[in-house]
Amino acid sequence: MSLQSNSVKSDSLLVGAELVADLIPQWYSILPPFLAVFLAMITRKLLMSLGSAVILGGFLLAFQSSSESIIFDSASNSFGYLFNNITNTWNLKVLGFVICILSMISVIIVAGGLKGIVNHLLPFAKTPRSAQFITALTGLIVFIDDYANTMIVGSSMRPITDQYNISREKLAFIIDATSAPVAGLAVISTWIGFEVGLFGDVSRALNIGVDGYSMFFDAFAFRFYCILMLLFVFINIFMNRDFGPMLNAEVRAATTGKLSADDAKLTANASFSLSAPAEQSHISAKTALIPFAVLFFVLILGFWVDGNGIQQLQLSMTNLFSLGSWREVISSTKNSTSILLIAAAIGLLVSIITAATLARIKFNAIYSAIKIGTKSSFLPVLILLLAWSLKSACDDLNTGEYIVTLLGSHLSPLWFPAILFCIAAVTAFGTGTSWGTMSILIPISIPIAYALDGQTYGLVTIICLGAVLDGAIFGDHCSPISDTTIMSSIAA
Repeated sequence: MSLQSNSVKSDSLLVGAELVADLIPQWYSILPPFLAVFLAMITRKLLMSLGSAVILGGFLLAFQSSSESIIFDSASNSFGYLFNNITNTWNLKVLGFVICILSMISVIIVAGGLKGIVNHLLPFAKTPRSAQFITALTGLIVFIDDYANTMIVGSSMRPITDQYNISREKLAFIIDATSAPVAGLAVISTWIGFEVGLFGDVSRALNIGVDGYSMFFDAFAFRFYCILMLLFVFINIFMNRDFGPMLNAEVRAATTGKLSADDAKLTANASFSLSAPAEQSHISAKTALIPFAVLFFVLILGFWVDGNGIQQLQLSMTNLFSLGSWREVISSTKNSTSILLIAAAIGLLVSIITAATLARIKFNAIYSAIKIGTKSSFLPVLILLLAWSLKSACDDLNTGEYIVTLLGSHLSPLWFPAILFCIAAVTAFGTGTSWGTMSILIPISIPIAYALDGQTYGLVTIICLGAVLDGAIFGDHCSPISDTTIMSSIAA
């Protein structure tokens, strides 16, 4: 999904003069994301890399706006990006979700809940291969939302993969590769409403006469990246053949027991250990399963209520068991981040109750666990805020539009779908957002595809629908400044 897509779902965060929206995209609009990616790869210091890119974005915006006081306005723009994202309601809900989830997991750890799950799953995970398989399978099961997927799957499966010396790099890959592709393909997910909405707008604009859901299912067979990535994950696990840096990481973990690289820095607090339940706790899987079950139940219930599911029940009780009804309900969800926050908060509360009643640990231990979880969220919160600020700078500089304009002159009707996939990948890689890329490219590219089809809804148009969606997910997966990449790293 990309948390940075808050600019799609909520009002755009514009910093500076009203001229921003009218500025013509320039070549230097790609410099902030390029700087962030370059510095992140060279220095491995993500906060410094993102912060430098935000400052550069503020400077370029002041420069492009012909500011008379370029230094002052540069600082004002950079601070404004950060301030607007800190005070944005959408962002605050997401940050609250991360804090509550990490605190809940910390309580469950201290209560021995995850240790209990590990004890039950260990008989099934008898080898590194089977441990990876269970992790990937869990990623398929938690399909309803990619954010919930990364946090739940990562926190639950990390102790099992650690048991078999699977590198954190490999765990992060499996988490990321089974989150967005699954949510993007699922007919019931928080993604489907956004994708169908974009398709519906294009259909109405071009008078295609096909609803958004039909266009989604038409394009399903051409979602090559998502389908092949999910296949690749399981083939890679069964063949046990890694390559490149991943091979080095797996060899390091298997031979030395070092799950992370020597220069790796934990995004969570060092004391946030999944193998350290309190000494007096009664180890039981129920201590973890009950909070997770409540969390998932509240998510489902929230999506059903927010998506007008009550009206579906009033029409017929059988709609509760209808895939079509669930698809329509979840696609109508308008407050997904509110639901995520509420579910996480309730999950935290339930984890406290189960820790006190089932694990029978003292309140002081529970309080300390919450402090550890909250402290562990500080670095991820800072990273997300800077990533959002960089996204805001890219929006104001029209980075995505420039990439489309730059590559658009080289489009060929024969290769248009493939080139469109590459454009979407480059745009998502540079901006760090898949939803933002979709919102930019679908209104621009689908009319071109429709024209290439002879003003008919034909094969080129359908393939291009899948090309944009999957290209955006591909670029987002590869981008080190993507929030989903960051959240997968946090979870691992």
